[in-house]
Amino acid sequence: MNRSTRRKSAAPHGRHGSPPILYVSYDGMLEPLGQSQVLAYLERLAGCRSIHLISFEKKADWEQADLREAVRARIGRAAIRWHPLAYHKTPTGPATAFDIAAGTAKALAVALRHHVGLVHARSYVAGLIALAVKRATGADFLFDMRGLWADERVDGGLWPAGSTLYRAAKRAERSLLLGADHVVMLTSASKEEISKFPYLGGHAPPISVIPTCADLDRFRIQGPLTREPFVLGYVGSVGTWYLLDEMLRCFASLRASVPAARLLIVNRGEHALIRDRAGALGIAPEDMEIVSARHAEMPAQIARMSAAMALIRPTYSKLASAPTKIAEYLGCGVPCLGNRGIGDVEQVLEGKRVGVVASAISETALAEATNRLLELVGEPSLQQRCRKVAEEMFSLDAGVAAYDEIYRSLQR
Repeated sequence: MNRSTRRKSAAPHGRHGSPPILYVSYDGMLEPLGQSQVLAYLERLAGCRSIHLISFEKKADWEQADLREAVRARIGRAAIRWHPLAYHKTPTGPATAFDIAAGTAKALAVALRHHVGLVHARSYVAGLIALAVKRATGADFLFDMRGLWADERVDGGLWPAGSTLYRAAKRAERSLLLGADHVVMLTSASKEEISKFPYLGGHAPPISVIPTCADLDRFRIQGPLTREPFVLGYVGSVGTWYLLDEMLRCFASLRASVPAARLLIVNRGEHALIRDRAGALGIAPEDMEIVSARHAEMPAQIARMSAAMALIRPTYSKLASAPTKIAEYLGCGVPCLGNRGIGDVEQVLEGKRVGVVASAISETALAEATNRLLELVGEPSLQQRCRKVAEEMFSLDAGVAAYDEIYRSLQR
């Protein structure tokens, strides 16, 4: 009998007979990401098991008393035990090291006091905390890898290639993959890539693909696709990864065929930059609308669109990217324009005929893709097809069911 088996057989059980689970997230629950990509899952998974949640909350969010108490109440209604910690940002290296140390101390205290049988970690920093718990207690370790984080830091220009930080992160990645009892990736492309890592030969843990999902009870069809005027839309931030100029060029190309077309961008905090770039590319202010919206208002904004965009800078690390906005677009019945080299985007959009993928990010390739998108929007069954693909591939219910199966397999 191995150490993990001995640990679980001796542990008292939580609700419904299974040992408690500890979930560790370096993203805060007061942030929209934490609420949509962590809490939304845990609320449903907690129905048949005891769950403890450690998260790292940013000071500005924590100081919003109304937000803090609303989230605390939401977590309480799900009978989840929340252990919030403070997030530290600067100086980057020491701050993260401090958070890992504080998180490890808290996680070990929770795991030992409540006899945790499984620790589930979201991404690398949380993974290091979870790995320490596994080594100290024998609890199983589910590594929700999300993406190729170290390579993403290099591709995004945050770390120099081959730097000390990069090498340290890749060593941590190796330890996490070799130490995990199960790994979750966002895309089939990234699963195939990490399966080729030489050190995993004969030692690879089971790997599941669970893309970022959307709450399709909220992101749903709200009426027929807008056709007059044609509205090309985008939701989200611009800059490091999302290609603002290229998306603006797609709109300019669209107006060559549909002069009355409109551009709708839903964005927070970057309106001046968007207007400046649009003006530089010859797009008149009266032909576009830039709005801010809370997450709860996003479905109504997407419903105004005839088609949407998600153009991302294609880099090695983006093999692991599964943009949530694509799931939300499709859930609302809106087709999407994407580009090649981003996770499983091409297989979804082109393979399921719910969007178009540009073969490159050149002006010629983007114009060709925009013309094909315009043709696709003319298909009468498109809206229902988009919704069906979202239900089959990106529903929160499907994601919860996949995590539930992993939990059950590790707790047998």
